[in-house]
Amino acid sequence: MRDFNVLAKIEDYRDLKHLTREELKTLCNEIREYIIDVTSVNGGHIGPSLGTVELTVALLMAFDPEKDRIVWDVGHQTYTYKILTGRREQFPTLRQYKGIAGFPKIKESKYDHFGTGHSSTSISAALGFRVGKDLKGDEGYTVAIIGDGAMTAGQAFEGLNNSGWLDPSKFIVILNDNQMSISPNVGALYTYFNKIITKQTFQKPRQKLKEAINRIFGKKAVEILRKIEEYTKGLFTPGLIFEELGFTYVGPIDGHSLMELEETMENIKLMRDPILLHVVTQKGKGYKFAEADPVVFHGVTPFDKISGIFNKSSSAPSYSKVFGDALVELAEKDERVVAITPAMKEGSGLVEFAKRFPSRFFDVGIAEQHAATFAGALALEGFKPVAAYYSTFLQRAYDQVIHDVALQELPVLFAIDRGGLVGDDGPTHHGVFDISFLRLIPNMVVCVPKDEQELRNLLYTGLNSGKTFAVRYPRGSGVGVKLTDFELIPIGSWEILEEGRDIAILAVGKYVSRALEVRKQLKVKGYNPTVVNARFVKPMDYDTLHSLAKSYEYIVTMEDGVLNGGFGSGVSEFLTDNFYTNKIVRFGIPDKFVEHGKIEILERDLGLDTGSIVARIIQIVEKNVSMRNAFAG
Repeated sequence: MRDFNVLAKIEDYRDLKHLTREELKTLCNEIREYIIDVTSVNGGHIGPSLGTVELTVALLMAFDPEKDRIVWDVGHQTYTYKILTGRREQFPTLRQYKGIAGFPKIKESKYDHFGTGHSSTSISAALGFRVGKDLKGDEGYTVAIIGDGAMTAGQAFEGLNNSGWLDPSKFIVILNDNQMSISPNVGALYTYFNKIITKQTFQKPRQKLKEAINRIFGKKAVEILRKIEEYTKGLFTPGLIFEELGFTYVGPIDGHSLMELEETMENIKLMRDPILLHVVTQKGKGYKFAEADPVVFHGVTPFDKISGIFNKSSSAPSYSKVFGDALVELAEKDERVVAITPAMKEGSGLVEFAKRFPSRFFDVGIAEQHAATFAGALALEGFKPVAAYYSTFLQRAYDQVIHDVALQELPVLFAIDRGGLVGDDGPTHHGVFDISFLRLIPNMVVCVPKDEQELRNLLYTGLNSGKTFAVRYPRGSGVGVKLTDFELIPIGSWEILEEGRDIAILAVGKYVSRALEVRKQLKVKGYNPTVVNARFVKPMDYDTLHSLAKSYEYIVTMEDGVLNGGFGSGVSEFLTDNFYTNKIVRFGIPDKFVEHGKIEILERDLGLDTGSIVARIIQIVEKNVSMRNAFAG
């Protein structure tokens, strides 16, 4: 870590109380510089974390995470929190193998009270902490910090609704509004009104009046008084919806005014009702490139911090771009093609589609369940909906995929990005469960392309299949094949890429290329395996499977998904159900959550790199030959 005058003195959040106002201002600037330094090397969620520096400092001055429960939604804005809760020296290991995680993680620190990574869970978790504390008679506050984007998800409002019903005290929701959705910051009037409603000179008489009216006139009169108060505040503040849900709304206030933030938090600690504090921040604050383009600098790969230019790692286009470009071409040919995304337009490669076909593009916000059901009904109206998800986020729509789409045999195409290990974002974002949880659903077609052109062809096939269809592809660059026109692929067909003997390697997706590399190395050792592109996980190519089972003693499967219930499991089921006695060797993700780190490091640890796969296959074959010779002798 380079020399910082104030940050170097901070061991943890307790030291904040000893700083002057000028030192606190310097600290915020130094924290921003530190975040920029580290993320320029490691990548990470720079924009959200730069926007919450003052908010985090104020939070740790007003609350004590030793006894209070602080829950960050999603968690990609927690870098300042990590730095100030004992991880300052570890911060350069952010998102690195064996280093600190990019999201809150309860095994990493006692101050990470709840692990997050997916959005809109904070209010529910904080309410659980609050009720648990009340049941045990524990002191302390519970605080949820949620962004305005995360507030678009249903679970956020489920949490708000239940909180308002339970009416807990010492329960605070901080809405971090980075000026993208909920309401504009209209300046001094809001600040003035906020100070009025949080000061105890206002709150104490208010509470006494409520108690007196309740004693004399009963609860009905108190409710009438509350409605009058809500109406009056609704004339001046944008928080009426939260008041209706049982919260006292405070704000909006300037999320970069440290003193105002701390004063407000100290005031609301004395209020009895559930509180919603509305804070307005600027995403990317303090770094001009992130301020100018907060979407691009939301989550980044390594970049040059002076120029803001990202390091280029491959000349081949990403699978996301290939998907987006292909969908534009298909939409030009067929006006029934529509695209749906749950707040992942940029990440899913749909920016150009949205520009070209605005009436056929639907960003539904962080609402994965709604997106699937919405797509199903569009299909019933004769359209060809493409619902684009990250694999890890599709998990949230699982019931809708089964109940609202597959059960009704609706022709929705699920385009599933980030399938497999994704690297530095870690276990909350590894897309390793999709093959397993999709292949067990009736009426589903599940396929995994080996390269960019096959992705195009499978999209084209799916949109013209009339079936519930899932196309799953990895994060990052393709293999660099030349792109040609679209071609229909017979559903359930596999492709034999190399002919051999004794060993048949069945691979899906990105592992097809690895299977070819494994074949090269095995040939050097005297083996000559067949390599099959098993692009359809469901339905499988049963004719090819029967042929392989009759011709090869060893069947090897390779996938970048979980072994439990995955592609290899499906092959094993087929062999068992058809009374074949082949020896099967499966390569994939074992029954555990995989930590963060570079993909190549994680694959090596899991035994999924080329060298490890070759060694294990040879070991198994040689052991079997040895046992056979022993029995023969």
